[in-house]
Amino acid sequence: MTEPIRVLVADDQSLLRGSFRVLIDTAHGLTTVGEAGTGAEAVESTRRLRPDVVLMDIRMPGMDGIEATRHIARSPGTARTRILILTTFDLDEYVYGALRAGAAGFLLKDTSPEVLLAGIRTVAAGESLLAPSVTRRLIAAFARLPHACPAPGSSLEHLTDREREVLLLVARGFSNTDIAEYLHLSHGTVKTHIGRLLSKLAARDRAQLVISAYESGLVRSQEPPLTTGELDALEFRGDDEGGE
Repeated sequence: MTEPIRVLVADDQSLLRGSFRVLIDTAHGLTTVGEAGTGAEAVESTRRLRPDVVLMDIRMPGMDGIEATRHIARSPGTARTRILILTTFDLDEYVYGALRAGAAGFLLKDTSPEVLLAGIRTVAAGESLLAPSVTRRLIAAFARLPHACPAPGSSLEHLTDREREVLLLVARGFSNTDIAEYLHLSHGTVKTHIGRLLSKLAARDRAQLVISAYESGLVRSQEPPLTTGELDALEFRGDDEGGE
């Protein structure tokens, strides 16, 4: 039988931690291995327990969830652990900070139990996950900026024209299936391009490819912002993402 996905719950409210543990432990294929009430405890517990996924709150005393995520993602011993941010706050700076720190997903605490459990499974499978409302805000916020401010090491000069094209579509919220249809490519070819982008840009996952596209100026320099209708139709979908 397949081993269950092992989850560590990190939240400063004990009642919420207990509720999450009950929900996860009663779900098929999932199990909790521990909990943490602070960011520092989350880092230490991840090093000790090596969970597959950490369900991470942002606002915790002392070290917050973003800093804890950064420690976990950058440590060789815990880099394979996936971080799913779960918070009450969907402010843009939290989204951006969490993704830059190495989070694989971001959901709000008012999400349904079914979506939360699906999110845990999605990030455990090596994919990225953003709540649709968060995706819309993230894309819109960067699209509004008038000029690109490339970050150090974010140059795309070593990418082929096709890879840049694929990266642009990833950053605009297209799934692999969407990209294949838009560029008239096979699904396998798109996966190959995604894999090469991950390697060339030293990105952990699809979410960090989006960050690279934003920081390099590719998104803002190529196409106008998406319309409200287009934004409503886009979200990061885990059913066909690959290339890791």
